[in-house]
Amino acid sequence: MEDARKTVSSGSPLEPQIGFSRAVRKGQHIAVAGTAPIGPDGTTTAPGDVYAQTVRCLDIAEEALHQAGASLRDVVRTRIMLTDVTRWREAAKAHGERLAAVRPATTFVEVSRFIDPDWLVEIEVDAVLDGPPQP
Repeated sequence: MEDARKTVSSGSPLEPQIGFSRAVRKGQHIAVAGTAPIGPDGTTTAPGDVYAQTVRCLDIAEEALHQAGASLRDVVRTRIMLTDVTRWREAAKAHGERLAAVRPATTFVEVSRFIDPDWLVEIEVDAVLDGPPQP
């Protein structure tokens, strides 16, 4: 039997335009797309504040994981992209507050910019569930 595929939407109007999902679950694997610090009102959260933007990215990623049937304890990898890698400790603080007990494989990289110039950080998350695949 082939593992079912489930997509999770954040409600962004860009998802159908670009052709992406906030997260995709295939069997026991969940991939959360690059998650930017966008507030519920559609604007950038905490301009200039790497720590607060990282918290917001993790909030969005965690909600996507929950919608896909997972939690932060299932995370096996995170990728943290920053426009200024010298500020990595600010992002690391937020990451550690949420994931220190899980200790996923984590990579910090510097990028030249994001779609919105106010975004300082974007995060990708991969998770794997224990047990047999769910329908």
